[in-house]
Amino acid sequence: MRRLRIDVGWLQHILFFFVCGLGFISLASCLDGDDYSKTGNPKVLVPVTNLIYNRLQSLKNVLKADIDRDLGYCIKNLKDDWDEAFDFDKNLDFLSNCIKKTDGDITLRLCSAAEIKFYFSSFVRRDEVTTVHVKPNVNCNLAKWVSGCEPGWSCNADDDKKFDIKNGKVLPSRTRKCQPCCEGFFCPQGLACMIPCPLGAYCPLAKLNKATGVCEPYNYQIPPGKLNHTCGSADSWADAESSGDMFCSPGSYCPTTIRKVTCGSGHYCRQGSTSQKPCFKLATCNPNTANQNIHAYGAILIASLSLLMIMIYNCSDQVLATREKRQAKSREAAARHAKETTQARERWKSARDAAKNPKMGLTAQLSQTFSRMTSKKDTPDKASGKSKDKKKGPSNLTKMMKSMEDNSSNHEGFNVGTGGSKPGKKPQAPKGKQLHTQSQIFKYAYGQIEKEKAMEQNNQNLTFSGVISMAQDTEIRSRPVIEVAFKDLTLTLKGKHKQILRSVTGKIMPGRVSAVMGPSGAGKTTFLSALAGKSTGCTRAGLILINGKNESINSYKKITGFVPQDDVVHGNLTVEENLRFSARCRLSAYMPKAEKVLIIERVIESLGLQHVRDSLVGTVEKRGISGGQRKRVNVGNEMVMEPSLLILDEPTTGLDSASSQLLLRALRREAVEGVNICMVVHQPSYTMYKMFDDMILLAKGGLTAYHGSVKKIEEYFAGIGITVPDRVNPPDHYIDILEGIVKPNSDITIEQLPVRWMLHNGYPVPHDMLKLCDGLPSSSGSAQNDSTDNSFSNDLWQDVKTNVEIQKDQLQDNYSNSQDNSNRVTPTVGRQYRYFMGRIGKQRLREARLQALDLLILLVAGACLGTLAKVNDETINSLGYTYTIIAVSLLCKISALRSFSVDKIQYWRESAAGISSLAHFMAKDTMDHLNTIIKPLVYLSMFYFFNNPRSSFEDNYIVLVCLVYCVTGMAYVFAILYSASAAQLMSVLVPVVLTLIANQDRDSIVLKYLGSFCYPKWTLEAFVLSNAQRYSGVWVVTRCSSLSQYGYDLSDWLLCLIVLVLMGVICRFIAYFCMVTFKKLCMILFVDHQMMLFMVPQEAKVLQEEEELILIVLHSNVKIYTK
Repeated sequence: MRRLRIDVGWLQHILFFFVCGLGFISLASCLDGDDYSKTGNPKVLVPVTNLIYNRLQSLKNVLKADIDRDLGYCIKNLKDDWDEAFDFDKNLDFLSNCIKKTDGDITLRLCSAAEIKFYFSSFVRRDEVTTVHVKPNVNCNLAKWVSGCEPGWSCNADDDKKFDIKNGKVLPSRTRKCQPCCEGFFCPQGLACMIPCPLGAYCPLAKLNKATGVCEPYNYQIPPGKLNHTCGSADSWADAESSGDMFCSPGSYCPTTIRKVTCGSGHYCRQGSTSQKPCFKLATCNPNTANQNIHAYGAILIASLSLLMIMIYNCSDQVLATREKRQAKSREAAARHAKETTQARERWKSARDAAKNPKMGLTAQLSQTFSRMTSKKDTPDKASGKSKDKKKGPSNLTKMMKSMEDNSSNHEGFNVGTGGSKPGKKPQAPKGKQLHTQSQIFKYAYGQIEKEKAMEQNNQNLTFSGVISMAQDTEIRSRPVIEVAFKDLTLTLKGKHKQILRSVTGKIMPGRVSAVMGPSGAGKTTFLSALAGKSTGCTRAGLILINGKNESINSYKKITGFVPQDDVVHGNLTVEENLRFSARCRLSAYMPKAEKVLIIERVIESLGLQHVRDSLVGTVEKRGISGGQRKRVNVGNEMVMEPSLLILDEPTTGLDSASSQLLLRALRREAVEGVNICMVVHQPSYTMYKMFDDMILLAKGGLTAYHGSVKKIEEYFAGIGITVPDRVNPPDHYIDILEGIVKPNSDITIEQLPVRWMLHNGYPVPHDMLKLCDGLPSSSGSAQNDSTDNSFSNDLWQDVKTNVEIQKDQLQDNYSNSQDNSNRVTPTVGRQYRYFMGRIGKQRLREARLQALDLLILLVAGACLGTLAKVNDETINSLGYTYTIIAVSLLCKISALRSFSVDKIQYWRESAAGISSLAHFMAKDTMDHLNTIIKPLVYLSMFYFFNNPRSSFEDNYIVLVCLVYCVTGMAYVFAILYSASAAQLMSVLVPVVLTLIANQDRDSIVLKYLGSFCYPKWTLEAFVLSNAQRYSGVWVVTRCSSLSQYGYDLSDWLLCLIVLVLMGVICRFIAYFCMVTFKKLCMILFVDHQMMLFMVPQEAKVLQEEEELILIVLHSNVKIYTK
């Protein structure tokens, strides 16, 4: 029984709690604003407030589809933006106060989903003018205007039973219980309902200013004649530019929409802030300040970066100088070691030869040869009374001789065969692949050079048997043979149809040095250009045979060297660096590094450049080596690639007699190895004249007066009655005769000299020159005069046709792919890219002062624009970003022009020699990526801290990196297509013009279409979008209004960056195409029967010489000199 009673007791308790729970559930389900007004119970106020707040939050899901459809361009994440604007969980006092004030009918006063959509669609529309006036509706129109339609007032819904706050289709009728809007809410004029103010807004009840009749701080007036009408709360939530009354004022923050707190010291509060932000440590923030003063950071950055730039400015080349000193020490040690080894080798040979001589004993000869070695060293046992520690070891000379005897195949360039070697066995040459360290390579190179010097010295007094022995024991280097034969070679200018080279027949042979001479207008340079395959713009007749075959000389480009008349070398590189780069890119890829170093050292030694090898060549602005040394470096660039055919255009011009002889001796050493050398010379000395093997004399008009051996030239001219007077240099005498300064001794005329040569060799004589065979003087210019008087239009048409033909020839020459018969595999594009990177890196280090100046200008620009262009929240700081785009584009373009405009002529020469254009372009672009990364950082370090925008530093940096990458590609195009001055002008004008086009009115379809091709449009959009994402809460309407005005979309930020990068890539493709296509493009224009030549040549030189006109092209400018 007791147990039964206990169970019944527990059942009663359970039933009691169940009934109570059902009561609470029914109470919660029936809670509304009226419950508090009827009961006045404070315990009911909290659940009622939460219930109404949850109903407001439910509107997010109701409005989601419409927001995504109509406002998707400015609201990227609805949940985040909604929470930042209407997340009142921390404080719902404004809602509780409104419940108390409205007698519990607050739900009927809240705007439904349909009214909210109607309000925002009235003034936030994409591509339309923004307005803050609500359109007429069912409650507020011309026929019906209740008190709730006034600003700051609201009314209850008429049908409280059918009213649904989630109804998004029908606007409810509102005419009952109109009263002022609650604080924390805003009631738009013409809508008659309440909407909660977003976070960041300050919406207190307005106070009437009796003097002005305005409800402050909202600036709306009460309707006249209505005595019971008072001021309500806020009346509009619009963008800051249209109406900023609702925004929390700058210098204060609003934790709730009904409470405003002044910003304290050490903090700053922007307009529309919900909390105060602490200032940086070094920033100054007074009370009630809207922005922190972080100029101290800017000053620190300016000071530190300026100090860094000063260090770079003064010590930029110290790294290279230290490295060059280390290499110089290694070279000097190697050269000293090689000389000591050579001396030891010679002494050992003398001793060995003396031992074989029966007339002199070995001991006596050894004592004479090695006078420093005493008999005590040979008998160390006799030196008694001395400790072992004081015994002297063998001398360096003895060690060197012993090591040479023990190891006859060492890597120092000498194979000294001693008695221990097998008879008839040829000593092995050191293999370059076995050498790894820099010291070993230098020892090997200098050892070989010293050996060649010793052999050259011994060759002067060799007997016939000695020559035979040397030929058997010495391995002579040989190169592929190129013999160039030409028959009836004639070149005619297109358009003018004038023959500048005519009926030239002969050949230049390997192992011989041929000199081309003649008066001005004889076509010497044209002749060399024709042999080198560079005679574009002319019509060629006749044959040019390579090794007896009708092949293009371009098939042997890799083993053909062409030295231009001007010294086309890199002035910001040293002598050795110029030669090393040419050797690396043009020698065989399979050649060991030690062999390449040996070739470079041999060329430096033969050209007499040893003492200036580490000196900069120099430029116009910076003094370097002398002119003669620069000329020798120009020749050395072609000698280091070991050509089989070497063509030189006036290599001795500007050199004194000693330098000219030094250069010619170096060329003769090349000829010993089988190189075919042909060069144009002016007024050689008699010594130089005797050093040539063959001579080609050209008369005016491009005709041959003599072509043969130098030893037979005087005999030939003496045979036709032309003798050289005493004490007269023969070539000077012949040039004076061909020029007409000196008359021949015989009856022969100048015009008959080419005919005499043709008849002497049995060559066919042109028909118009047959009359000269009979000794009749020719009528000057009878064959060239054109009696036809063409009209201007005919001349113009002929000029246009000529220009088109020449451009076509140039394009075909640029893209012609001849078969490679050189049997040389040069380094791949990847390896040449690495060589270019090394060279450009050294050039940039030596130009670090210019780089520092560029960065300093960017610093000043960032500081100035950051100070002057203050942040404007109403326009999301678009004006400051516009200035940034123009400044950064202009400064980065001008500095990027130097990448391709400074060494444009050097590139033309290297490209004509077969060096990869792709490697050249990619290396320079890669090196400029460093500026692409650093320059935005330098600019933002000033602009960001002085301007202090809302967007993050990282977002601004990413946009600027894409901008710099884009404008750098455009600068490449300008630098390649235009001259330096024109490229700078384009770099200044283009950013300004494109920015103006991008910011024009969007109503014009044409401007809108053109704006999409302007990079400032995409850059400004990326900047604005990165900044707009930081505007939340009360700023959402301002964000949507601004983006609607500009036509931007928040989701397009990544698209803007991709477009900028694509523009940069496309510009680089265009620049590379122009660099390859238009590197030699020329245009010929004929005016009044005189030819003017506009051309970007392969190198600056005299292109054509005529009697009445000399055309000289320097860089891309044309200079015309008349005689």
